[in-house]
Amino acid sequence: MAEKPRSCIDRETKCTAPSDTVDGQKERGSVDVLGPEEEKRLVRKIDLHLMPLLIISYGLQFLDKTSLSYSAILGLKEDLNLVGQEYSWASSIFYIGYLAASYPISLGFVKFPLGKYLSLLIFLWGAILTLHAVANNYAGLMVLRTFLGVFESAISPGFSLITGMWYTPPEHVSRHTFWFAGNASFSIIGSLIAYGIAHYQDHFSQWKMLFLIFGLITVAWSVVLWFYLPDSPSNAHFLSSSEREFASLRPKKFQRTTQTRKWDRDQFIESFTDPKTWWLLIFSFVICVPNGGTTSFQSLLIAGFGYDKYQTILMGLPASAFQLVVVLLATIFCTNVRKSRLVAIIMIFAMALAGILMVKLLPSEQKLSRLAGYWMSSAIAPVFPLMLSLHASNTAGFTKKSTVAALIFVGYCVGNLIGPQFFKDSEAPYYPTAYTTIVICYAIAMASAVVFRVYLGWENRRRDKQQGVHINPEETREIDLHTDEGLDHADETDIQNRSFRYIV
Repeated sequence: MAEKPRSCIDRETKCTAPSDTVDGQKERGSVDVLGPEEEKRLVRKIDLHLMPLLIISYGLQFLDKTSLSYSAILGLKEDLNLVGQEYSWASSIFYIGYLAASYPISLGFVKFPLGKYLSLLIFLWGAILTLHAVANNYAGLMVLRTFLGVFESAISPGFSLITGMWYTPPEHVSRHTFWFAGNASFSIIGSLIAYGIAHYQDHFSQWKMLFLIFGLITVAWSVVLWFYLPDSPSNAHFLSSSEREFASLRPKKFQRTTQTRKWDRDQFIESFTDPKTWWLLIFSFVICVPNGGTTSFQSLLIAGFGYDKYQTILMGLPASAFQLVVVLLATIFCTNVRKSRLVAIIMIFAMALAGILMVKLLPSEQKLSRLAGYWMSSAIAPVFPLMLSLHASNTAGFTKKSTVAALIFVGYCVGNLIGPQFFKDSEAPYYPTAYTTIVICYAIAMASAVVFRVYLGWENRRRDKQQGVHINPEETREIDLHTDEGLDHADETDIQNRSFRYIV
């Protein structure tokens, strides 16, 4: 008697008729294949349910992280009597908490259900941000900023892991930039909220109102995530059982990586012996030194061009809009042009370098031209999701992915921690030391991107030569539920899997 075939995705998957059983055993002739059209429908369904959650969450993270910048022109410095470098340290201490928590947080990715774990941390960071409204001195602000860094440290590496878990390497760059676009989108929203608060007149301080609004929105959103953000494709509430199988196997077809609750010692050690890890860490550090300063000093920099607090808030809007446009253009470019991620990074740095040189070298009376240069320099934002997509596509093994992600964010924290210190209070509002540092960092980053592209290309050619076959890492790969079912338990690193090829 013939065995009933497995259900196929939306009942439209191409399936061969199952063979009869032989000697009580089913022959391996039954094949459920995910065809191109069915895969497109599945990916659209995943995008529809997953991307809005990630975009809004990441946007709130950026909004909450930059709340200090908005509060600086809404009375925080005066009310808390911040003098000298105290404001700079209030920015830097966030990244000390972030750095201290990076490794413990990465252990949580392995030990706990990912969706619930991230939802809980977002709830805690929202609660801490809300408590900023009761800070009444420098010491209290520093404690709150430290804990805010601790709880926010999970979001970027966690979302990168989620992207790697749900999407194939050719899809990584577009999905990383999509959820990262929440930064620019929510920066516009945050500027408009801050502009409205700037017109609020009552006994309650404007900066406290800002923290209350941003914090309570985040707390409410964390509750939504608890119920709707799945831990993995295997338990996604919005997919049928067969769709879950296909969704789980699609990325494993490329990377042979399975979410596991077991910490793999060998993968952990390999993370530190892999040259790619150190490039990602150093590159993260170099690009975050400028980011740390400009994020926290954004409002003060624009005010330094000669604008009042209302104009300062509004003049930040074009920078966010320009950043969003560059993010979308980078996504389109990298999606449609092969071997283009590092090329896009180099092009973005060239534009940002031109912008920061305009700010640094043009006379102070040319404030519109200097402001335009600042907007151009904000184009650097898409570089970070592009770097994360390189990590997601080129690092395999769940423990290794988690470890390398933690190391990337060590560089991220140290860079953002150091960055504000180059903005010396004694040099306000021109900050020559800071701008010189930014120029140097951009130049180093461009050169290192060229080196990394050469290295990955060389490694791919070396593996092709060893195996006598050319493997395209950006090709489309068909999923077969029967022949690929063993991938459900595979967890190999990119070095262990000799068929692995790197995306540049």
